[in-house]
Order: sequence, then C-alpha cells, then structure tokens
Amino acid sequence: MTGPRNWLTTVLARLVAGIAIVVPATLLLGASPAAAHPMPHSVVQLDVYRSSVAARLELPVSDFSRASGIDLTGTTKAQLPSRAAAVRAYLLKHIHPTTTDGKAWRVAIGSMRLSATQQTSTGPYRELTVAAVLTPPAGADVRHFTFRYDVIVHQVVTHVTLVTVRQDWANGQVDGKGTTQVGTIELDVRHMKVPALKVDLGPGSAWRGFVAMVGLGGNHILTGTDHLLFLLILLLPAPLAATGGRWTGLVGPRKALARIGGITLAFTAGHSVALAASSLGRLDIPSWPVEAFIAASILVGAIHAIRPLFPGREAVVAGVFGLGHGMAFSFVLAEMHLSTGQLVTSLLGFNLGIELVQLLLVCLALPTLLVLARLRVQPALRLTGAVLTGIAALGWLVDRLGLPNPVARTADSAGSHTTALLIVLTLAALTSTGWTLAANIRNAPRDGLRPPRWRAAPDRS
Repeated sequence: MTGPRNWLTTVLARLVAGIAIVVPATLLLGASPAAAHPMPHSVVQLDVYRSSVAARLELPVSDFSRASGIDLTGTTKAQLPSRAAAVRAYLLKHIHPTTTDGKAWRVAIGSMRLSATQQTSTGPYRELTVAAVLTPPAGADVRHFTFRYDVIVHQVVTHVTLVTVRQDWANGQVDGKGTTQVGTIELDVRHMKVPALKVDLGPGSAWRGFVAMVGLGGNHILTGTDHLLFLLILLLPAPLAATGGRWTGLVGPRKALARIGGITLAFTAGHSVALAASSLGRLDIPSWPVEAFIAASILVGAIHAIRPLFPGREAVVAGVFGLGHGMAFSFVLAEMHLSTGQLVTSLLGFNLGIELVQLLLVCLALPTLLVLARLRVQPALRLTGAVLTGIAALGWLVDRLGLPNPVARTADSAGSHTTALLIVLTLAALTSTGWTLAANIRNAPRDGLRPPRWRAAPDRS
C-alpha cells in the first residue's frame, strides 16, 4: 500500500517544483517592454512655407547627450547658452535635407531651450527643443525632398524619430493644433544604416488654403469670447431709447433693426480695414497694447449698456473699436509666415469666415434682442449681462497689463464652449420667434380692430 502513496507524493512534489520554476520564468521572460520603462522618441515637426520649411526638433536630453557627447543632463536653462555653439555644430553635421535629385538644402539652427515633459507610456524626462530653418536651392520644390537625419540614432541604435507636419497652408493645415505623420527615421538593422526619409507632401493648392482659412476665420470669431462680447454688448441696448442719460422705453422696430444692422456693418468694416492693413503691411505690432485696447472697448460697451454714453452713435463706436479687433485678427496671419500671394488669398478667406459666423450669430441673437426689449424683466436682464461683461472686461484688462487673474482665465475658457453657445442662441431664437408669432396671432385684428402697436416697456434702471 505504500507504493502508490510514494508515487503520488513524488508526482505532487515534482508538480510543485515545476510550478515554482515555470511561474517566475514566465513572469520574467514574458514581461512586456513597458516594464523596462521605454525610452522616449524624438520628434521633428515641420511647418511648410512657400520657400522654406521650419523644423522644431524635440530631443530627449539623455539620448542626445549620449549620442553627441555634449552632456546636457545637468545643464540648467541659464547654462544652455554657453553650450549652444557646440549643440548647433553637432546638429549641422547630422541634418542634411536635399532635393530629390541630390542638391543640398541650407540648414540654419536657431533658438533652443530645455524643458520637462513626458510622452505616452514614458515617465517624465528632460527635453531639448531646437528651432531650425531648412531652405532649398532657388526654384526647388519644398513639398518633395529627401530628409537625411541621424541626430541621435547614429549612436543610440534603438532610437526612433517621428517626422510630422504641423502647418501646411497649401494642404489645408493652418490651425497648428493637429499634426500629420510623414514617416519615421530609425536604424535599418538588416543593412545597419539609417535610411533617408522621402518626404512627399503632395501637390497642394491655393483652393485648399483658401477653404482652410475660411474655417479658421469662422472658428476664430466663434471661440473669441472677447470679440463676441463686444459685439453683443453693443447690440443689447440697440432697441432702447435714451432720455436724460437713461435707457427709457423702446424705439420703433425699424429703427431697432437699422441700429443692429449699422452696428454690425460698422464693426465689420472696422476690423476688415485693420486686418487688411496690418496683414498686407506686415506690421510688427506688440500684442499686449492691442489686447488691452480690446478689453477696454468691452468695458466701455458694458458701461454703455447700463447708462447710455453715446446713444445713437453706436455704429461709429463699433467701427472705431473694430480697428483694434482687426489688428488682433492679423496676429493669426502673421504667425503663418505666408508669401504675398498666399497672404492675399488667406486674408480673403479668413475675413469671409469671420463675417459668415458673425452674421450667423447676429441673426440668431436678433429675435431674442427684440423680444427681451419688450419684456418687463428687460432692465434686470440687461443690467445683469452688462455687469458680468464688465467684470470679464476688467479681468482681461488687468491680465493684458501684466497681472494674470482667475477672472480672465474663466472668461477665456468660455471660448471652449462654442457648441453650448450655439445651442443656447438657437433655442433662444426659436423661442423668441415662436413667442412673437403667437403674440401676433393673438393680437390679430378682429371685427375691424387694428392690432396693438410696438409699445415701450417701462425702464426703471
């Protein structure tokens, strides 16, 4: 009877021993590469212009130091300028774009900085960011070239560089928010070489650039909280009559519509003229005075909505202040470094996008403005809107003068809720239109009686 027991004991012992060996081995040998803390990759981000390509190099400091022999691991931001010449010389030896037939491009290395960052599945690490400009020979095509680049991978053979395009006007990439991957640069382990990347950005077209700029202009006015607030706060008291320094009662419906149309057209003319002059003249205007001027214009509009400062002259004020808003619009085009032909096309498309969305917003706001002016709660609603707008304007003004504050940050964040804004304006417009139609039907003439006329609502503000 002991034989079977001994046999069973032996089998169980071997099974336990096998599990004790196999499980740890499986855990060690089958561990994913992520457990070894994957190293970050490099990124070369391209902005394609008419006659050059700007490149932004994002290089992990540890791998760069190992490959170049220039130790930046302990370098501070203040110490970086003393090593910039060595970094620049090293990069020039390892970046060699050429035309498709082998003619060398000119490479210029610009500013550089150190920062902390991280990529997906990696921990925090330090990054060296370098700006470069790649210029082809005269007449060469910037959309098709050969990119020979081995900044890190010639020494760190496991390193990978992602090449992407951030801005390409002729291909419709103009907002700078997304990127398109062109390819990767890594070691060919079969031949132990780093092959050059063939960059093919396609033909591109002016039409694509124009359509993209229409979208960019529309999005800019839709997300530009300050521009929208200025226009809407001027339109808010447009249906009201001013007497003795106060808003008292209503003007006629035709006059209200004429005021709203005049304010909108004047604002359009003002920012269009300034946008064209600033962009085509390539004026280098500091941004903070313009942004402060815009904040001040909103504050003036808010005060006017509480107590009339310039009754009947809102269109003139809208046109004058619109000049400042147009200069702010021009900053978007200035950052794109477009050629003259591209700039003219972009100017038309960008302005068209602004006007289309502005017209849409005014049409959505119009029924609500006319209905609110006839309600008894109009003074309270107007005062509330004006006070909130004035607080936002003060926050912006203080921020633009160099003192960041939570009010400005909150007001700026409102531009990220464009869908909610459109839904609210649409629902308000439908409700106001329905209310007006119902009132007209209810007051339709019966037995030869005329319907009641547009009556002024009492204003106790």
